[in-house]
Amino acid sequence: MDFLQLDTGAAEPLYRQIYLRFRGAIADGLLQPGDRIPAARALALELGLARGTVESAYALLAAEGYVEARGQAGTVVTPALARHAPNPSRAAVATATSTTPGAAPAHNALSAAASSTLPFQMGIPALDAFPRKLWARLAARAARATTPEDLIYPPWAGLPELRIAIATYLQLARGIHCAPSQVFITSGYRNSMELITRALLRPGDEVWVEDPGYPPTSALLAAAGMRPAPVPVDSEGLMVAHGIASAPRAKAAVVTPAHQMPLCVSLSLPRRLALLDWAARSGAWIVEDDYDGEFRYVSRPLPALQNLDHAGCVLYSGTFSKVLFPSLRLAYLVVPPAQVARFEEISRTFAASGPLLTQRIVTDFINEGHFARHIQRMRRLYAERRQFAADGLSAALAPQMRVEPQPGGMHLVLRMKGRHTDRALAARLREHGMAVHALSQRGVLPTAASALLLAFTNIDSEARARELGQRIHGLL
Repeated sequence: MDFLQLDTGAAEPLYRQIYLRFRGAIADGLLQPGDRIPAARALALELGLARGTVESAYALLAAEGYVEARGQAGTVVTPALARHAPNPSRAAVATATSTTPGAAPAHNALSAAASSTLPFQMGIPALDAFPRKLWARLAARAARATTPEDLIYPPWAGLPELRIAIATYLQLARGIHCAPSQVFITSGYRNSMELITRALLRPGDEVWVEDPGYPPTSALLAAAGMRPAPVPVDSEGLMVAHGIASAPRAKAAVVTPAHQMPLCVSLSLPRRLALLDWAARSGAWIVEDDYDGEFRYVSRPLPALQNLDHAGCVLYSGTFSKVLFPSLRLAYLVVPPAQVARFEEISRTFAASGPLLTQRIVTDFINEGHFARHIQRMRRLYAERRQFAADGLSAALAPQMRVEPQPGGMHLVLRMKGRHTDRALAARLREHGMAVHALSQRGVLPTAASALLLAFTNIDSEARARELGQRIHGLL
C-alpha cells in the first residue's frame, strides 16, 4: 500500500500516522467501502512495527466508523460508507458553492467529524504543553469538596469567585478596570455574542465586521437577524473611515484589535481612537474580541481597547479556549457598568455559564498562580515554535511563498506569489491531511488576497516545519 509511507522521525506517533493514512485513503477513494484491509499481524510484519501499534490504529479507525471487523473474513472498510458518497451532480454543486466568496471550505463529512489534531490546525493551543497532572489534581480536589448545594443549578452569571478572579486578572494583565459584577461567565464566544445581540441589538441592525475576518461572527449576526456590514482591513487594522462611509448607521462593530483575525495585524492607536469616537458619537457598541491578546512576541501584550473607553461603549470578550484548551467551553464577557442590569436580566433567561465544577477548577487555577505562569510559559514556547515554523516553511517554499511577519497570534500568514490560488491549494492540502485555510475565504469583499493560514502552536521543531513545507511544495 503506497499510501502507508510512515515517517519514523516525526513527532506524530506511528499508530496515529497509520490511522491518518488509512483515513485519508478512504476519504480519497483509494480504499472503497467493502475493501479488505491487511490483518494487524501482517501489516505489522510488513512495516516492521509492533503488532500493538497497528492494532491501536485499527481500533481508532473502528471506533470512528471507518472500518469494521468481520470475524474470519477479516477487517473491511465500512460498507455503509457507500451510501454517503456524493453523486457527480451533487459534487459539482458542492464545488461551485465552495468557491463563492465567504463560503466555508468544503469538508468530507467523516473528516469534519474526526477529533484528531492535524498539522497547522487553527484554534488549537499546544496541548502537549498543558499541565494535565496539575489540572487533574485540582479537579480531584474540587470534586472531593463538592457539597449538596453545589449540585443545584449554577449561578446564572457565573460562579462569584471566578468573576472576582477574572476581574483581578484583567486589571493586572490587560489593563481593564472592572468590577466583578461586570464580568459574565459564558459557555464560549458564541454564547457571549448571543447575550450581546439579545441585550443591545435588534433585528435589522447593521453591524461592522472585519473583512477578511472570523466567519462565525457574520454567521452569528445573520442568524440573529442583524445585517453584517464588511469593513476592509489593512496594515493598521479596521479601516474606520471606510466603515463610516459605507455603513454610517451601524449599531455596533465587532473587532479583534490585539491580533486581527486572520491577518494578525494590530489596530493602530489612531484607528482605535477613531473607532471609539465613532461609537460615542453614533451611540453604537464595540465588541472587542480578545481571543489571543496574551500572545505577542515583539513587545509586551498591548493594552485592551476597553482601556481607552471613556464613553462606556466597549464590551470585552475573552475566552479560555486558546490559553487553556477548547473543550473547556468557558469564556467571559465584560460589559460597561451602565449595562450590568440589562445583562443580568438577559442572563437570567439565556445564560449558559458552564458546569459549576469546571468553574471551580478554573478559579483555583487562576487564584493559585498557575494561570499566569502557564501563559508566560506558552508565550515563550509559541515564540520558539513560531520561529521554527517560519524558518522551516521559508526554507522549503521560497521563492514560491513567503511567511508574512506578524507581531503576535497563534498562526502564520503564508503569502502566495505568482498565479497560485489559495482556495484550490488549500483544498488539496486538506485532502492530504493538512488543516490549512484559504485567506480569500475569510472575506466577501473583492479585495481578498491569496494566502494560506497555518497555525504553528503544535509545530515542535524546524525539521518538522521543513518536512511539512516540502509536502506543500510537492502539491503546488
